[in-house]
Amino acid sequence: MPATGSGQAGPTEADWAAAVAAVRGLPPDGRVLLICHVNPDGDALGSMLGFAFGLRRLGVRQLQATFPGPPEVPEPLLGLPGLDLLVPADEAYPDPDLVMCFDAASASRLGDLVDRLDRAGTAVVLDHHASNTRFGKINLIDPGAAATSVVAEGLLARLDVPLDAEIAECLYVALATDTGSFRFAMTTPAVHEMAARLLATGIRPGDISRQIFDTRPFGAIRLYGDVLSRVQLEPEAASGLGLVWTFATLDDLARHGQRPYVLEPLIDSVRCAAEADVSCVVKQVTEGQWAVSMRSKGGVDVSQVAVALGGGGHRSAAGFTGLGTAVDVIGAIRSELDRAIIKAEDQG
Repeated sequence: MPATGSGQAGPTEADWAAAVAAVRGLPPDGRVLLICHVNPDGDALGSMLGFAFGLRRLGVRQLQATFPGPPEVPEPLLGLPGLDLLVPADEAYPDPDLVMCFDAASASRLGDLVDRLDRAGTAVVLDHHASNTRFGKINLIDPGAAATSVVAEGLLARLDVPLDAEIAECLYVALATDTGSFRFAMTTPAVHEMAARLLATGIRPGDISRQIFDTRPFGAIRLYGDVLSRVQLEPEAASGLGLVWTFATLDDLARHGQRPYVLEPLIDSVRCAAEADVSCVVKQVTEGQWAVSMRSKGGVDVSQVAVALGGGGHRSAAGFTGLGTAVDVIGAIRSELDRAIIKAEDQG
């Protein structure tokens, strides 16, 4: 049973059949390139590497996995099986027989690797973002799925690939990451059923969770203190539902000797503010450019805000790239929040 939510259509049987045919139709020496989005998180890497192991089980030998940007894996994910399959983006197959993209809502999330979509014989996209632009020749998009790993497991099952410990660990990391360690609203009975199938292979959830969620450099803890000290609460924002936000600069990272990935969990410390439905962390990428993480407790569809500002995501979790100063970015969010609420009221 797919670990999906209710009321959101996923891939059709024709979509699944086309994806199975694309994999099974590879020539004996066919080259497969797996790509996930820039700055990969647990779902992106876990889904991609878990599926890579599945392809190996099917006998695919010319296989690479990659992502755009610096070939740097976040420290909490360094224990994932299959990291030996990763190659830098500039060493990826230039014209593979099959490209498979994981957890990317739009082609822009593939950076300089986007040209592989046109050069490949076939491009298959696996994703769970409602804002996905369906940029593949074959699209397995399930907005009701709790994680892209749900879609990956569904395709592996249709390819008759049995779960083993390596596949399961990758998919479990992906599922646990995107459900917030099984705390978010998308954690349905089907999600727990999928987790049970993965755990049945013998993987150790305590060890995995400790590495993914509970291990951080000491410098990151000091960094969090600085960034949280400037958090702002705006109870009147979002039509009174409230907005809480903070920002982190490149100087903050340099001062504590930390890499950008350590900021990803910070949104969880911000979103717990009882007085706000919406939370944001604005993270400087370059001078005048910011990566924005947004969360909602259910009162606001933050994916509408993100899409309006050039990004994407889900009702309760979304993101985009903002330009200007941190204050400029928050101002744009504030305006789009009001528009999203007015739109929801009009539709209601």
